[in-house]
Amino acid sequence: MSRRLVVLTDRHQVPEGWSLRDVLGAAADAGLRIVLLREVDLPDDERATIADHARSAGLEVIAAHRPVAGCAGVHLPADGALPEVATRWGRSCHGRADLLRAAADGAWWATLSPYGVTESKPGYGPPLPASAFAAPPLPVFALGGITPENAAVARRSGAYGVAVMGAVMRAADPGAVVAALLREVVR
Repeated sequence: MSRRLVVLTDRHQVPEGWSLRDVLGAAADAGLRIVLLREVDLPDDERATIADHARSAGLEVIAAHRPVAGCAGVHLPADGALPEVATRWGRSCHGRADLLRAAADGAWWATLSPYGVTESKPGYGPPLPASAFAAPPLPVFALGGITPENAAVARRSGAYGVAVMGAVMRAADPGAVVAALLREVVR
């Protein structure tokens, strides 16, 4: 088990024959401990139901964009307002200035993207240089184009961990992908 891997949800990428609940269960069985619940187009009561299922699988759940009841924290967009209620929070960052601002504002963590070319957001980028991940002012998760093949390199570049969506959400065997990612990020 490692807290250096975070999986972001996207039910639209889940392959036919799987549900988001199935994917999260397989990921938890493979050792995943933290999930970032996106699904921001859903009402909060539906997001809370997904969070309940994820927690019942043993996952700590962080809500994207806005707090959701029962979640351990919230992950804000790059320009999102700080939470009004005291909570653990992180921020999506896209460069050094964003990281410095997030740290100064009291973020506990940040995602920094794009690490690489990503199928989840075609045309997003260009990828950040490896130096963008060096000596961050808070724990940073490399996001965007992360796979088992490049996760260890992202960690060696300075990222505390990796955040993954597509490689897990689109996988025919999400548990195998999570297991492979965990082997790489704990090196």
